Amino acid sequence: MVTDWDQIAAAGFAVPAEADVDVLAADLAEALADPDPRVRDGAAYAVLATWIERGVLDRQLTWLGHTMAGRLSDPRIQARTFAALVLAWVIERGTYDEAWTRAFADWYPAETDLRGHDTKLGWLHAVAHGADLLGVLGRDPRVRPEWMLELGARRMLADTQFVWRDQEDDRLGYAMALILARPHLTIAHSTNWLSLIDQKFATAEPGPVPPYASNTIRTLRMVYLLADRGVRAEEGAPPQQLAHRDKVISQLAKSLAAVSWFAG
Repeated sequence: MVTDWDQIAAAGFAVPAEADVDVLAADLAEALADPDPRVRDGAAYAVLATWIERGVLDRQLTWLGHTMAGRLSDPRIQARTFAALVLAWVIERGTYDEAWTRAFADWYPAETDLRGHDTKLGWLHAVAHGADLLGVLGRDPRVRPEWMLELGARRMLADTQFVWRDQEDDRLGYAMALILARPHLTIAHSTNWLSLIDQKFATAEPGPVPPYASNTIRTLRMVYLLADRGVRAEEGAPPQQLAHRDKVISQLAKSLAAVSWFAG
């Protein structure tokens, strides 16, 4: 029997009477890898997100996390990108395994299919969905924030022929700012990741701007904006200041000035 996720969503996301939650969780996991965007990004998406938030799937979270971490190496692009998103929800709920972080660290900077939207597959958003997971991991006390900041820099700098076009730079910049607002972050942790970018920029040659450089510059501009204005962890929340706001702003300005011919 095929589960009618639209019907469940319309009924306020109530769990169907006498339903086997293990079976429902497995069905949802499959739906979140479906090539049909109406299935993957429709009611099933909303049901899975809501049930995780409400605790309906608490007993299934470890299984779900392992499944999604394994799916980061799936040959299907939509399976990989939505796995990162679901893994963020699982970890936000409180379940965590360091192996999931290692799997993410292997996948995120190495992903080569950086399309935001595809006419047949719908939203893919590898960079953006990965950024959501990066932000969750970077704020988690079980994860070293400097690891996630470096990982974000490596994602920016990865060689590609694809210029991000669907606000992936904004999503990654937002995730980096969230990590930089983490309490007790040291000055070194707040700024050392920029040395990777400075070293790469220092090798630049005259000519057309490489896609990686465009992606990185626009992401850094978003981090700069949020460093200046503060970053909201969720909609409606007051903005948080970065742990070392002035130091980060100063270093960002130096990094951006190095590749801006009009900067003084």
